[in-house]
Amino acid sequence: MATDGTASVVDRVIGILVARVENGEFAPGERLPPEADLAAGLDVSRLSLREAVRALAGAGVLEVRRGDGTFVTDLRPDRLVRATGTFLDLVDEQGVAELFECRRVLEPGATALAAVRIDATALEDLQERLERMQALTEPERLVAEDLDFHAAIARAAGNATLASLAGVVAGRTARVRIWRAIVEHDVLSWTHDQHLAILRALRSRDALAAWTAATTHVVEVEEWVRAHLGTAGGGR
Repeated sequence: MATDGTASVVDRVIGILVARVENGEFAPGERLPPEADLAAGLDVSRLSLREAVRALAGAGVLEVRRGDGTFVTDLRPDRLVRATGTFLDLVDEQGVAELFECRRVLEPGATALAAVRIDATALEDLQERLERMQALTEPERLVAEDLDFHAAIARAAGNATLASLAGVVAGRTARVRIWRAIVEHDVLSWTHDQHLAILRALRSRDALAAWTAATTHVVEVEEWVRAHLGTAGGGR
């Protein structure tokens, strides 16, 4: 484990590298100088530099390509969102409840946007997904298909960052939703009816109806989860 002194050095290096990315010295897609040269230029050990690079790679800012060097990523917001979303797996029960609240903010808005932007191909894809879900009985597969259904809608909204945010949040609620599917035997028919209402609104290009249907869908799940958190099986 690093000492406080080492940690402070690593934090300083992270700050310097981020600043150089921000001011354009290290541009998106550009390779950083060789490790030895960069460490010497920053007056830090190569070990401290590696720790800083590892942290920034985890945050989606840098990409380490074995045998080729370390590169600045394309810095797209959706990439950075996906990277930081990894840590949401660590949330406690209160965090799970807050993730459902975030989902209630994000998914209806994405669905409303999709209503005015979705094309015929995407609508047909959603219809096929809905038909597949209707035939499922296994909770894990049902939830996986449910996640894919909403992810497809978010992509149809035409905003990659919004789709990434919605996907990251929804993905971190999957386990508790699987638990719900196990203990609630009517969840399959309920899910189908809710998704059908969303798809109808999308086909009608009705943003308000799409927002309403998506909100109803998310809120009912959220309320069930909040009522059952803390009971057996209701964790992450």
